[in-house]
Amino acid sequence: MNRWTKLSIEYANQRSYLDDLFQVYPTIPEGIRDIDNDLWKGIEKAFKKKNNVVLLEDILKLDLFPLKDSYVAYLKRDKKALKRNPATTARLCGRLYEMGLDEIFSRSSEPKETNRQIGPLFRRWLNKKSLGIQPVKIREFLATRENAILDAGDAEMMVFARKHLNYKHNKGLDFIGRFNGKYIIGEAKFLTDFGGHQNAQFNDAIATIKTKNVKAIKVAILDGVLYIKGKNKMYKDTTGKLKKENIMSALVLREFLYQI
Repeated sequence: MNRWTKLSIEYANQRSYLDDLFQVYPTIPEGIRDIDNDLWKGIEKAFKKKNNVVLLEDILKLDLFPLKDSYVAYLKRDKKALKRNPATTARLCGRLYEMGLDEIFSRSSEPKETNRQIGPLFRRWLNKKSLGIQPVKIREFLATRENAILDAGDAEMMVFARKHLNYKHNKGLDFIGRFNGKYIIGEAKFLTDFGGHQNAQFNDAIATIKTKNVKAIKVAILDGVLYIKGKNKMYKDTTGKLKKENIMSALVLREFLYQI
């Protein structure tokens, strides 16, 4: 098995893994969402007048729609569909009227889900000099041959990797570094559970390290449930058919980089 995968599994099962991982992914729920006061006044007015189309038009402007319904995404993308589909509009409004204004406000102002906040946290951790060096912008990154970590957004990282490292995969990167004259690229994921979306996240990271002809060392910087020993597919794949790949926790990344 890859030394760094083995070390990550041992870390997760023998040490204060979750306590330490919180430094990388401090997933504290954000405060309630703000709702524009004028928009809310319009919602109250349409609600009291039972004006279905105006009510839905206004509620669809909120960051979070208060109902779980498969037709909402369509209506958000085609507002004119409200008038063309009176039965759907009436059905949704009927549920809103049953819910009442207080409950609509409460659900529409709920905090963002924790897993939707995870994305930027890895890079924020890097920018705290967590790997021993401060990430730098692309001009400085290119101007030196010293150890360095690139501080850039998704698009800029993709352009750099395509231009300099022959990276042709269609997935973005979370990490580009250069240590001991060698480039390292990777995706970072915090896999919070098994199944569904989390399996897709795992597969995305694996597809990146499977990309051919890249002029860099490829790593999957993965944390979470994949290191739980058992019969789950992530653990079986990580310790089985993927056992020679560079799969590792963010918590052992620093040690990996400095031994390259």
